[in-house]
Amino acid sequence: MGRAIKVFQVDAFTQQLFTGNPAGVVLGAEVLSDEEMLAIARELNNGDTAFVLPPESDDHEVRVRFFTPRTESSFVGHATIATQYVLSSVTGAAKKLRQRQKAGLVDIEIRGEGPERRIAVRQPAPVLRRELNERERLAVLDALALSTADLDPRCEMRIVGSAGNRLLVGVRGTKQLKQLKPDFNRLTTLSAQLGASGHFVFTTESGVDDCLTMSRMFCPAIGIPEDPVSGNAHGLLGAYLLHHGLLQANGDRARFSGAQGHYQLRPGRVDVELELANGTLVGVWIIGSATMVFETTIALP
Repeated sequence: MGRAIKVFQVDAFTQQLFTGNPAGVVLGAEVLSDEEMLAIARELNNGDTAFVLPPESDDHEVRVRFFTPRTESSFVGHATIATQYVLSSVTGAAKKLRQRQKAGLVDIEIRGEGPERRIAVRQPAPVLRRELNERERLAVLDALALSTADLDPRCEMRIVGSAGNRLLVGVRGTKQLKQLKPDFNRLTTLSAQLGASGHFVFTTESGVDDCLTMSRMFCPAIGIPEDPVSGNAHGLLGAYLLHHGLLQANGDRARFSGAQGHYQLRPGRVDVELELANGTLVGVWIIGSATMVFETTIALP
C-alpha cells in the first residue's frame, strides 16, 4: 500500500511572500525512515525541513525532527516557527503547547489570530562559552575578509550556546556586513576546529526602524552557506548583548528586534524577549510571523 505525506512551504519571520527564511514542513512523518527524511530535505532544498511526528510521552503535544539537505539538526528556530504556523492553520493547535525535538523541550505560544498571528518559542537561557584566542580570531577574520578595524571593540568573538551553537562576531556597521566575502571552505574547516557550527556576524547599527541589530549568518559546515534569517542565533545574541550591557532589562524582561536577510533579498525580522528572574537570565523567547507559500501531497511507495 502506498503512503502519502502533506508538505508545506512556509516563509518564516515575515508576512511577505518570498522573503524571510523558507522552510519545509512535513506532516505525518511517522511513515518515513531517517533516510527518506533526509532525501526529502535534499529534494525540497530549503535550509531546513521539519518533520512532524506524534508525541512520545505526556510532557509534549508534538514532536519534530529537523533536517538540512546534509544532516539532522538538534533545533531550528525558523523551521519551528514554520511548523507551528502550519499546525495552527491546519489542525487548530492549542494556544500553548510543548514541542519536543532532539535538543529537548521548548514551550510554544500562538499569539494573536489569523494571518497576523505570531509564533513565540521559549528556550532555556543559552550558555556563554569561550572567547577565541588571537590566532583563532585572526583566522576567522581572514575567512570573512574582515580586518581588526572592522570589529566592534565592545564585542569579543565568543561561542554561545550548546546544541546549535554559533560563533558571534560583532562588526562596526552595515558597511562591514555588506562587504563580507566569506570563504565557505575555510569556514567549514574553522567550524570543526573551533567547535562552532556556524558564524553569526552582527552590528548594533542596523539602519532598520525598530531593529537594534542587523546580521548575517554562515553555516556551511551543516550545509547552509548563508542562512537568511535565524531565530536560534538571535536568541543567542540576546544573551550575549545582555551580558555586555548592550541591551537593558525592564523589570523581568529585556526585548529587542533583529533584522536579517537583506543582503540575500529575503529581509526578515526576529523579535526576542529575554526572561529574567532576580536579574538572572532564565529563558529566551524567539517570536516571529510566517506566511504560507504552497502545500502539496507527495505519494510514496
